[in-house]
Formats: sequence, C-alpha cells, structure tokens
Amino acid sequence: MANPAYCRWVRYDWLVTVILALHFGYLAYLVLGGFLAWRWPTAFFVHVFACVWGVLIVLSLVDCPLTFAEHWARKKAGQTPTTAGFIDRYLTNAMYPAEYVEEIRLAIALVVLVSWVGTFVLWRRRRVARASAKGVQAGDTQPIDADRSERAATV
Repeated sequence: MANPAYCRWVRYDWLVTVILALHFGYLAYLVLGGFLAWRWPTAFFVHVFACVWGVLIVLSLVDCPLTFAEHWARKKAGQTPTTAGFIDRYLTNAMYPAEYVEEIRLAIALVVLVSWVGTFVLWRRRRVARASAKGVQAGDTQPIDADRSERAATV
C-alpha cells in the first residue's frame, strides 16, 4: 500500500479520471481525427500513426499504455484493479451491444476511410490550385482576350 501521507498530496483517484478522459479523447481522435487533416493536412500523418497504434491494440500485438496507466493509478488510489480493458468496460454493452463489436469496428474503419479519401481529394485540389495560381502570376495560363490584344497592338 502507498504511503498515506504521500497519497494525500497526490490524488490518484483524480489521475484515474484524467486517464479515462484521455482514453475517451484518443478514441474520439481515432474515429474523427482524419477530418482534422481536411483543415490541417499535416495532421494526417499523426492520425495514421494513431490508427496503426489502435489496430495493433485491437489485434493484441501491443498493450495500451493508457490502460496500463489506469490500472497503476487505480492500484495507487487503493481501488480494486480492473480485469477488462477500457472499451470492454465503458463502451461495449454501454454504447452498443457486445454482439455488434465487428460491425462497430467496420463502421469506424469506414469513417476513417472517408476522412482519408477526403483528405486526399482536398490535397489534390490544393495542389492544382497552387499550380494554377503560379501559372496565372507568370501569365502562362491566363487567356488573352480580344480587347487586350487590340490594345497591345495599338500601343
């Protein structure tokens, strides 16, 4: 058991709450973070990393550091440690029935795919717009109208 005098100053029960909030935030970012790249294209790479990490956790190839931190903080706070993971405790059977886990994962993958396709489409549009803006400044792509050509000929 932790030193009671130290526990008075460090509120591990609050730390558990902060870790839970971070967990919810990570999951929200995992699902919707790709749409941030529509505004900030460099955010795409951070989102890809978050998605790869999430897939590795789902496949049980790595352990979630937030779950580990939550278990540690619960132990320090004197709470009973949990045996299930975050999603099993707070989402499955609370936000959706357990028999729909695969459908939920597929829906999340679809939302992420839509955000990534949108990111790619916007990236291409911006690239084309920049290229055409450079061409207009240089006078390469702007057609010369009849009035301008007549005025140029008379001068």
